Amino acid sequence: MDLLALADFNLVARHGGVGRAARAAGRPKATLSRRVAELEASLGLRLFERGGRTLKLTQEGRALHERTAALLTELDETAVEIASGGSTPRGLLRISAPLLFSQMAMGRLAAGFAMKFPDVRLEATTEDRAVDMVEEGYDLVIRVNPDPDETLVGRAFLRDRLVVVASADLARPGDGSAVPAIARGTASGRQVWKVANAGETSDILIDPVLGLSSMIMVRDAVRAGVGAARLPVSLISHDVAAGSLVHWGDVDGPEIALWALYPSRRLLSARVSAFLDHLKTAFPTGEPHELAAFVRAQG
Repeated sequence: MDLLALADFNLVARHGGVGRAARAAGRPKATLSRRVAELEASLGLRLFERGGRTLKLTQEGRALHERTAALLTELDETAVEIASGGSTPRGLLRISAPLLFSQMAMGRLAAGFAMKFPDVRLEATTEDRAVDMVEEGYDLVIRVNPDPDETLVGRAFLRDRLVVVASADLARPGDGSAVPAIARGTASGRQVWKVANAGETSDILIDPVLGLSSMIMVRDAVRAGVGAARLPVSLISHDVAAGSLVHWGDVDGPEIALWALYPSRRLLSARVSAFLDHLKTAFPTGEPHELAAFVRAQG
């Protein structure tokens, strides 16, 4: 198989069209079109559906792109490393991270990484959805409690848990009456929160009065005394220690685990390995208090 034709095919697939690929690479459209046509002829397969101004990968084209794009990247990186005489992290590193972690820590993490590795151009985006790493061109994703995925490998680098907290001015009723609460998402009807204290489980009847889309907004509303809420320990531990918020109990449920994931089909690049080490340095044990301290240190 012609590697140059394969590289041009992946260039066109990544940009979604010959024209866009030609502009991005500064290459003639005719050359790219010819290379793709030659690859299709050599394989005896149609790799693109051609219609209008866009190209759409066929099933065979998608499979070829998914299986070869990472391998070609590795070849390029290996050539660069050999030419430079080492495995110094360099090039573009694209990361997707969830909203709350991005708001709390990603800015400072990215800044520290950029200063440590000036030859890496880091691009971090905020996505709570599970992005498609291959299709969207990410090198590493950070996900909360990810579903098992045989195409990805990685490690949990932070663990957290949800607790119920409220302003010190809001008393927890002892007669089973409903407590005003702030919900993450939709403020639907009354419901019961199960909490654990000293190994014993109890119920809190809550009446949602606010529905907010981010944990930061929920925390700020709790601080204002609007109601109780379920929040991660890392986000409120300082407020609890200072006495401005009161801990009513741990939420009865699974812990929160943040994972750093990358495709298992490609060798671990120097820049991804460097960012994983960067996370390990920032959070050596992965306990909630480390994230809380990290955020607190930002002032």
